[in-house]
Amino acid sequence: MFTSIIKIKGSKKLMSKNLNPLTIEEVAKECRNCKKCPLYLSRTKVVPGEGNAKSKVMFIGEAPGEEEDLKGIPFVGKAGQLLTKILQSVDIKREDIFITNMLKCRPPANRNPSKSEIETCLPYLETQIALINPKIIVTLGNVPTQHLLETTQGITKIRGQWFDWIGEIKIFPMFHPSYLLRNEATFPGSPKDLTWKDIKTLKKAMGEF
Repeated sequence: MFTSIIKIKGSKKLMSKNLNPLTIEEVAKECRNCKKCPLYLSRTKVVPGEGNAKSKVMFIGEAPGEEEDLKGIPFVGKAGQLLTKILQSVDIKREDIFITNMLKCRPPANRNPSKSEIETCLPYLETQIALINPKIIVTLGNVPTQHLLETTQGITKIRGQWFDWIGEIKIFPMFHPSYLLRNEATFPGSPKDLTWKDIKTLKKAMGEF
């Protein structure tokens, strides 16, 4: 039976030295076999995550969309293509980071994840974080930011800031690329302008380790 190897809610430290000898690939397999919530009935493919399992930087989004559900790969639709361009603008390669979502299955019609769905899927994310042990987690949008930081503040108020989290991990919230697709203006202080500043801040931090 699969259980997470860290505990996020209510704890600010990495947990349990009595860990199952899991790998990222084994977690992905567990995700693909998961039937713990009704989303398995409507999914096409599970989207566990993708990238460098030894990366010091981990991106966490909300949930797979339509394209991701079809391909089983995170951030490959329009929002994902924009994320790739944002990363490339500062010479960050997707294969050098790890990208995943709070949920591993697409909610129907891309609706927001429910609280119960997040809680059910959370052990997979917790274990991915513990195995990768990144120095930086970039939370994309409100859902992962509010859940991991246990806050009700919106992304517009706390994006671009550094937050101490579990152990030595820091969280750096950014706008979700789907939000940028809905807000295409590039004037100073616009979401796209702020994202450009944020990605440069992230790149600078990555250069320090």
